[in-house]
Amino acid sequence: MPSTELPGQEMNPLRLRGITVPNRVWMSPMAQYAAGPDGMPADWHLAHYGPRAVGGVGLVMVESTAVGPLHRTTSADLGIWTEEQALAHRRLTSFIAGHGAVPAIQLLAAGRKGSHQVPWEGAGQNGPVGAADGGWDLFAPSAIPFGDLAMPREASEADLDEVVAAFAQATRMAHLAGYQAVEIHAAHGYLLHQFLSPLANHRTDEYGGTPQNRMRLPLRVARAVREALPADKPVFVRVTATDWIGGGITIEDAAEFGKELAAAGIDLLDVSSGVLVRDAEARPPVRDGVNVGFATALKEASGLAVAPVGQISDLATARRIVGDGEADAVLMGRPLLRDPYLALRDRPADKEAWPVRYHRAL
Repeated sequence: MPSTELPGQEMNPLRLRGITVPNRVWMSPMAQYAAGPDGMPADWHLAHYGPRAVGGVGLVMVESTAVGPLHRTTSADLGIWTEEQALAHRRLTSFIAGHGAVPAIQLLAAGRKGSHQVPWEGAGQNGPVGAADGGWDLFAPSAIPFGDLAMPREASEADLDEVVAAFAQATRMAHLAGYQAVEIHAAHGYLLHQFLSPLANHRTDEYGGTPQNRMRLPLRVARAVREALPADKPVFVRVTATDWIGGGITIEDAAEFGKELAAAGIDLLDVSSGVLVRDAEARPPVRDGVNVGFATALKEASGLAVAPVGQISDLATARRIVGDGEADAVLMGRPLLRDPYLALRDRPADKEAWPVRYHRAL
């Protein structure tokens, strides 16, 4: 039975620069691996994101979208590095915005976690796809592979300049596509996270060693994205609060990174953790709201708005997190895969909340 408890603070709007998000329950980016080799959105993407916008979330974060063909995780990743792709994304942004949610997009460079199989084929995300089978060469901060995936080469300075330029170009294309917010993916073991963590970054040049050096590339990307996006649109960064393993990123490291991101003009931290290495001991523990405490700490350290993601399974939990001031919003993933109308479940008779075409069911 749906709860009859009235919605609270989690349903209040949140203003970020020139954008007002109508509530604090947001859809987390979740890869669908449904694009063709050209990276173009497919019918599946509209069928997937549309019901979540209709279903009452305040912001729909479109899945991690590659900033270039060599920055994908799989050949089925969405892309947004060309104008043709950007115009194709307008079908998503216009539908999402037309049904009351803010369209946002997460931008990704995979680094050593690229060129693998889609999750349901073969060895899935642990299955490398070689160049002979349509894959591509990988680069990373250091020549350290992720699990069984291909050995990456150490990135050159030219590679890093290309990464920064690719994020800026993708940001311009996201604006052209109609996205109202852009998120930089600097977590979950992808390229920017790889640079941040001493477990993946063994460089001895200006991009490795000290925490400030390891932050250098992510901060270059943050500044480039901020500059490429109009000033009235917010930029988020998905950050790692901890690698959950000795020798990796700690919450103290993440707090320093958050402060630097604030200085670079970032507006919100999407707080996650783990998944840098293929080690069962390095996975986040199974615990309700596992990243909420981290989000609160990063909010206090950086002064930025924060939204935790991970193991937030219901509206009661979301209400508590936002209502208690632990975070400014929450990002929900798997629960919204199961139920696209989750954000409306506490409002079973609210005709202002449900689409008019569904009123006969209320």
